[in-house]
Amino acid sequence: MKPMGGGILLKTGTATPAEFLRYAMSLPTDVVITGCQNQRDLEQAIQAARNFTPLNEKETAALLDKTKQAAQNGAQEKYKTARQFDGTFHNPDWLGLPKKPEDPAGA
Repeated sequence: MKPMGGGILLKTGTATPAEFLRYAMSLPTDVVITGCQNQRDLEQAIQAARNFTPLNEKETAALLDKTKQAAQNGAQEKYKTARQFDGTFHNPDWLGLPKKPEDPAGA
């Protein structure tokens, strides 16, 4: 699970990186991947892991409520809907297909 959606979720301003990490770590998932672009990100992730306690029902409900509007139409789930995250679109040779020209729309 990528709790910050490659940085896309952070742009909504609805929750902090620590909140996204804590939420993801509270779910029954095997792996939580947090990208660290710099030392500050790394220290933030380490702090979240060291101080981790699962969200309780009230905390989960509050976090989901404050992020509900940003999550409603799926606009933040570009990894599911946009080609920018589709590795096989950008590398059709992985599937044994000829390479395609770049999509100018970046769809």
